[in-house]
Formats: sequence, C-alpha cells, structure tokens
Amino acid sequence: MTRPRIAPYGSWQSPISSDLIVAHTIRLSSVKVLGDSLFWLEGRPAEGGRSVVVQHNSRGEGIDLIPAAFNVRSRVHEYGGDAYIAHENCIFFCNFTDQKLYRQDLARPDAEPVAITPENNCRYANMVLDRERNRLICVLEDHSQSDREAVNSIAAIDLSNGAVRVLASGFDFYSSPQLSPDGAQLAWFCWNHPNMPWDESEIWLADMDEKGSLSSAIRIAGGENESTGHPIWSPDGGLYFLSDRTGWWNIYRWVNARIEIVFQQDIEFGSPHWVFGEPNFAFRSAGELICICSDKGEAKLVTLELGKSGTSLQQIEIPYSSLSCLQVRDDFVWFIGASPTTPASIVRLNLQSGESTVIKQSSDYQLAPDYVSTPEAIEFATGDDLTSHAFYYAPANGDFQAPAAERPPLLVIIHGGPTGATSSSFSLAIQYWTSRGIAVMDINYGGSTGYGRAYRNRLYASWGIVDVEDCVQGANYLVARGDVDANRLIIRGGSAGGYTTLAALTFKDTFKAGASYYGVSDLEALARDTHKFEARYLDRLIGPYPERLDIYKARSPIHHVEQLSCPVIFFQGLEDKVVPPNQAERMVNALHEKKLPVAYVAFEGEQHGFRKADNIKRCLDAELYFYARIFKFELADPVEPVEIRNL
Repeated sequence: MTRPRIAPYGSWQSPISSDLIVAHTIRLSSVKVLGDSLFWLEGRPAEGGRSVVVQHNSRGEGIDLIPAAFNVRSRVHEYGGDAYIAHENCIFFCNFTDQKLYRQDLARPDAEPVAITPENNCRYANMVLDRERNRLICVLEDHSQSDREAVNSIAAIDLSNGAVRVLASGFDFYSSPQLSPDGAQLAWFCWNHPNMPWDESEIWLADMDEKGSLSSAIRIAGGENESTGHPIWSPDGGLYFLSDRTGWWNIYRWVNARIEIVFQQDIEFGSPHWVFGEPNFAFRSAGELICICSDKGEAKLVTLELGKSGTSLQQIEIPYSSLSCLQVRDDFVWFIGASPTTPASIVRLNLQSGESTVIKQSSDYQLAPDYVSTPEAIEFATGDDLTSHAFYYAPANGDFQAPAAERPPLLVIIHGGPTGATSSSFSLAIQYWTSRGIAVMDINYGGSTGYGRAYRNRLYASWGIVDVEDCVQGANYLVARGDVDANRLIIRGGSAGGYTTLAALTFKDTFKAGASYYGVSDLEALARDTHKFEARYLDRLIGPYPERLDIYKARSPIHHVEQLSCPVIFFQGLEDKVVPPNQAERMVNALHEKKLPVAYVAFEGEQHGFRKADNIKRCLDAELYFYARIFKFELADPVEPVEIRNL
C-alpha cells in the first residue's frame, strides 16, 4: 500500500478535473410518466446547455425526442420549468429560442416539430391536457406590449388551430392549473406583488362548463402571511394542496366547502416555488399519498395513509437524502434522488418489493471512495440566541495528506435565492475543491428553506445582515474547532449568494478572498432593473422601494467599496436579465481603482446561470487559479490563467 504524499493543502493532485466535470455531468429534471412510458429532461453542458426530452424505451435506453435545433426551456418568470408535456403519441414543448409551443410526433421521430402557437411574443409553461376540449391549459406570460409589464394568466391553447384563450386573469402571477378528473373544475394558485409565492399566495377553484369557460371562481385558501401551493386532485375527485398556515408546508384538502388538514407535523412537504413543476406529493390511490418531505434539511420519502380514523405517516427506507420530481403509478414510484456519495439519478422504486432501479445518472464518472468527502451536518450558534445549519466537507484525497501543523483553506458556498436551500447530495463540483485540499462549508443560513416558515422569515428586512452573520459565525465555528485556517477563509456564491458574498467581504473582515457569480452589488439597481417575477422581492427582504432608499444604499456593497480590502473574482453572463452585467462591472471598476486584486470573467450568450460546458470549465479553473495566486499555493496541474489586476 502506497503511503500518502505530504503536500500543502490546495496543491494536491486530483482526478476531478474541470474537463471531467463538464464531460461527465448532465442536469436531470422534469420526470414524467405516461402509461408505460417514462420521460425526463436532460440539460447538456456539452451541447451549449441545451435541454432535451428523453424517453426511456423498452430496451432500457434513453432516446432523444427533440431534434438538435430545438431546446426545451421556458422563460416564464425567467426561471421557467415544466416546459413539456407528454400525450399518447406526441409531446408538446416550449422551445427556448422563440418561446413558442411545438408538437413532436413520437411515431415520426425524424419529423420536424410543428409550431402550434403563433409569433405573439408570449411564453408558456406548466401545461396540462384538457382532453375533452382538445386543448392545453397552461400558464401564459404575455410580453407583446413593450410599454407595460408582462401580463400573466391561465390560458387555453386550442390544439387544432393554436388559438389562445385567457381563462383566468387579474393576479400578477399564476401557477399549477389542475383540471379535476371529471373535467368540471379547475384549480390553481396565484399571488400578487409585492409577495413572492412563499410569502403569500392563494388557492382558487372554479367551475368549467362544456365549452371550457370558467365561472363561480372562489378562493379556498391562502391570504395574509400564508403560503399555499400545488393543488392536485385525488382519483376520487378531492382537492389537495399545500399551506404553511401552521408554520410548516403541510398538506390540506377541500372537503364540504371547508379546509381540513391531512397531516400536521413540523416538517416541510413543500419547497419555494422558483420554477414550475410537480408537487412533492402524489396519489398512489384515493386512500394513499406518496410524499417527499424535508426534515431539518434532509429529504425523506413517506407514505400518508388517509384512513377514516386519521392519517398515518410511514417512512420508506431509501439510500437518498435529496429527492425531487416525484411520480407515482400503482406500485411504482419514480424520483430524482441523490445521496452524499451518489450523484443525482432517476430512480424507479417498487413499493411492493422495495427494489429500486437506477434509470439514469447525472454523472457516469465513478469516483474512488478515498477521494470522496462526505458531508457532516453542523448546527452552530449565530445571532439572537439562534442556531443555523450547514454541511461541512473536509479535504479528502487518498494520495495526499498535509503537513501536521497546517489547516486547510475553507471555501464557504452560498446558495442562491436567497429563499432556497442546499442539500447533502453528491456534487463533483464540491469534490473538485475537497480533493485538492480545500475544505468546503455549504451553508443553509437563516432564510433558507426546509426548516419551517420562522427560519425562512429570518431574512425579512434583514437580507445582507442575517445571512452574512450566519456565514461569519459558521466559518468561525469551524476555525474554533480547529478544522480550518482562519487566515484562508474564502466565500463564494451566485446570484443572491453573490450578494451575500460581496456584503460579507465589504461589511466584515472575516473572509480573505471571494468569488461572485452574477452577484448583486447594487440593491437599488436590482429593484429598478430586474424582471417582473422578482420586481418586488426586496420589499420584504430590504424594505419598500423607493421609500427606504436609505437602507438600499446602506446595504449595497457598491456604495461602500472603501470598506472592502480583499481580492475578489467576478463571473458574469452578458445576457443576464435577472442581474444585469453592470452590477459586476461597476464593482470590478471600483476595486480596480482602489488597487485591490480583482479579476473579471464575462461570457457572451450566457444568462443567469451558466449552461455551456466551456464556460463552466473556465469558471472552475479560473476560480482555482485565482485562489492559488492569492494564497500562494502551487497547483498540481496547470490551468488556464486569468488576468488579475493589481496583483
């Protein structure tokens, strides 16, 4: 047995290269089951980030259903999601380039998709099929008039001629239209500015006549300080949905014109509605629900038995701690699952036998166990006698160990949102760092989801304060334990996580370097320039704009560059509509004028989040190179340099 080589942290040679990550990793999402057929979406960095509908055939193969010129992706709310639906011998999908809906004939896979909606500057998502009336019901976002904000509604698309008919309107946002089994009622949820769907949203129910018109619409749940979501119908025609009126996203039903809770417990059956998609619960039968729930950040698969004497919960034992995209039919369950040692995979579970089968993995690369850092769930004290949560990944590489007296650098990773969460699922991108001798803390700061509404609401009026303090306290906790080097603490994040990164670097002196991925530096500019979905997001997180302009300026790093005294690297997509490039460019120029080491890497054709393989590779290598130069450790393998001004 070969003894490990002694080498400083950061300089360990790793088998996980950026080339390997982009070549062996895809994004899996939007799993759907129709009869005996299974479908999903694959996002492929090697194809420029293109998303493709894939069908699992009888031979166990994945077959592409969409020609190479098409990209299945909706831009409703800019974040999209749920951009296709399968129906008998065809699929309907939204094409990213023109945002039109198309029909692809599965019996003629070589045929070109046929557009079913006109050139009308509209976007579509979240489709359900209305068989009796030969139409799709979906969320419509109308951008046809440039002099006004986009208009959202629930609409019907006639499949014979593509005619668009608005069914429900008046709210700022809509989601999850669901047709009752008998086609006589339609349910949905909606919300208005200044709320986000996880702040306040409402469940509505309406009658539908033979011609497809809605009438007698009523609100059945939601309102002030109540977040609702994901109405679904049971096989016997009952309406079920989510609400957090108890402080947790639990499941409710509409019975005899009143709301009834199905099962109450301090766990989450929901998640923040950033993208359209399937709920975390589905019916196996009229008397049994299969659900994904989150208990202190760990996902579990459970059954809810809906008996006359009450509801009972039973956990289904599976080796996954992160779950999504639930589908149920008879005795089978499909989901996307991941664990600390297993990448995200599409899994089929037989409920009778307990046998599970992996259909598709997001990565086909098998990493040897001695290169895998498994996360430790940590809970640490933070402000106001509260605690916060994170996952800590120690350096791991079977070929190397560090000198006895050395402690590793720590990279603190901030998830986006800020209303979001990270999980313990296996990530080659995290192992990229740990296998080189750089520790990682992936943090669920106060404001993250999975821990109840009170934890989520910690960010109300406190974005840039609570999240920053949690990052500082989490890093200090690991320093105090003796795990990491206090002089080599690094922070990085994307989007909202980029804001927390820049705020921590500006207003605190804990971190010695950082990386901002399309991060916010000017809160006022974000309030003025961002897209409709998030146009009023900051009202709760910061304060009403422009009435509290003083707070926006006080918490914007761009106005306090004199307080920032450490190196930063910036990554930015030049077509980003959520956080425009000027947010990064103004910060880069300010740091350059201050003579601080700064680097800027911008990408043509990228939006909010990078999808192209070459750009993902460039980011990883440039960030590693930047830290190596700043902290003066030698890299085991050469990477493409990045220009660092003032170094």
